[in-house]
Amino acid sequence: MNIPAITAIYVYEMKRFFRTLMESFLSPVISTSLYFVVFGAAIGSRIDQVDGVSYGAFIVPGLIMLSVMTQSISNASFGIYFPKFIGTIFELLSAPVNFLEIVLGYVGAAATKSLFIGVVILITAEFFVDLDIQHPWAMLAFLVLTCLSFSLFGFIIGIWAENFQQLQLIPLLVITPLVFLGGSFYSISMLPPVWQTVTLFNPVVYLISGFRWSFFGTADVAIGYSLLAIGAFTCICLAIIWFIFKTGYRIKS
Repeated sequence: MNIPAITAIYVYEMKRFFRTLMESFLSPVISTSLYFVVFGAAIGSRIDQVDGVSYGAFIVPGLIMLSVMTQSISNASFGIYFPKFIGTIFELLSAPVNFLEIVLGYVGAAATKSLFIGVVILITAEFFVDLDIQHPWAMLAFLVLTCLSFSLFGFIIGIWAENFQQLQLIPLLVITPLVFLGGSFYSISMLPPVWQTVTLFNPVVYLISGFRWSFFGTADVAIGYSLLAIGAFTCICLAIIWFIFKTGYRIKS
């Protein structure tokens, strides 16, 4: 394992993040505050509780998941796409590093950035609602796994994308709608039976449900299914990345 190479990639990516630290810090704080004003105040005044939890607190896991997923994809996809765009990826491919070390550097940095954003949102939420996290270690595990898995997914998008428009296509048209329709701001038990069944085909439901369970001990689906879903998603992403580097798909041409 080439630790210096992993460290060099990781540090370079983190330096780019810290150069815009204020924007990275203020953006989630402002966004979270607006969500609480709109959803917590406007809708929360009409919905007292969901599954025995105040509506303001209920939406916190969904807000964190929404930001963490989108930020993980954005950070990882841009991190690997930019070297492709300017041509420096060939220097990386010709260096004595294997694909696993490249992935660890880029994905590790993207996951770290997303984890930072998630923690910032959690701290911001504490100013609006009282949170009593029932399973803090499970919450941290779900948060880290989500950061890692969606950073891997973002890495794949960054390699697949041929322009900046494609870089934003999947996050905007696929991930964001899936998160909003995945129970971020409501329990799927509030839906008609037919739509409950349809919603279960949304993979994001299992991640949000498991993450919410770590906060309040209640979930729309069994916690075991949530762990299985995120584990399967991570393995699929790793397999795709291995195939990309084995075949040179869109990185050697």
